[in-house]
Amino acid sequence: MRKIINGIQQIGIGVKDVKAVFNWYRAHLGFDILLFKDESTADLMTQYTDDEVRQRIAYLALNMIGGGGLEIWQFKDRTPKSPENEIVVGDLGIQIMKIRSKDLQASHDILKTQHLQLLTDVKKTETTSHFFFKDPWNNIVQVIADTYCYAETKASSGGVMGATIGVSDMDSSISFYKDLLGFDSIAFDESRVFTDFSMLPGGKEKYRRVCLKRITKEIGGFGELLGPCEIELIQALDRTPNKIYKDRLWGDLGYIHLCFDVSGMDAHREDAKAIGHPFTVDSAESFDMGDAAGHFSYVEDPDGTLLEFVETHKVPILKKLGIFINMKKRSPLKPLPRWVVKAMQVHRVKKDI
Repeated sequence: MRKIINGIQQIGIGVKDVKAVFNWYRAHLGFDILLFKDESTADLMTQYTDDEVRQRIAYLALNMIGGGGLEIWQFKDRTPKSPENEIVVGDLGIQIMKIRSKDLQASHDILKTQHLQLLTDVKKTETTSHFFFKDPWNNIVQVIADTYCYAETKASSGGVMGATIGVSDMDSSISFYKDLLGFDSIAFDESRVFTDFSMLPGGKEKYRRVCLKRITKEIGGFGELLGPCEIELIQALDRTPNKIYKDRLWGDLGYIHLCFDVSGMDAHREDAKAIGHPFTVDSAESFDMGDAAGHFSYVEDPDGTLLEFVETHKVPILKKLGIFINMKKRSPLKPLPRWVVKAMQVHRVKKDI
């Protein structure tokens, strides 16, 4: 089977209190579909957790407007560490989560009531309109005007449409994300001091910013729910950047990985090896996460940023009735019927848990 990337499935966020983070994103940003809760051990991730098997609990929250979800991830046997230094624009790793909004001003107004840090005004550039804020746990989020909508909800903002990743060698990173992940279109490539960064830590310095998108429209499974996505790469030009997860573990506080929903894992494995970035973690067989199952792997970008691939095998649709979708029996190029995906709204959480 050839490789297919259906979109960004989720971004992992290391937290201290999984319920508190889920409740906040549910209430204010529309991530109210709790697809699964899983409490288990991260047996295959020991090379990123000091060679110890760690216990953890993870929630996967979705927004039905469309986009990737949030994998809210908490250690159960360890207090997660914060970065030693404030994360500055251009530091190496995932530093900003991008989410879409069908009504940018409404999203801004809702978040303004929360008295958040770095809640910038809505900024208009040649390519988009957006604003930045820090969530209550110090994670920087960019909300971007975007018309894509899978299903109408009461929320003004949708799901995850991408991430901003700090890199040390822009050209090398562009090649990596193009060759392995199919981000084959450069939406913009500029080097200067950017006014929309002015309120962010280090935002008044000079950077090279490159926004990558995918021209390929070939998707299956949950691809229509996940929608279009983008990766923004940032290289600091005035200083040597720090590594965001230096001396910390996968699962510590912050954005721990970016996950892509894929088909054809064997082909992805071969391509990753061919470009010199072989899988560092590979579940090999179908893993079980309570209500969901699949095949997952991890790869590092040129600066060691963790990217996850997940080939979904089983996912709950109407869990209480025992209705699950077996993705292995479906064509990888055939999107799921909309009524099937929308049936996941039975997992909507209407109040704090």
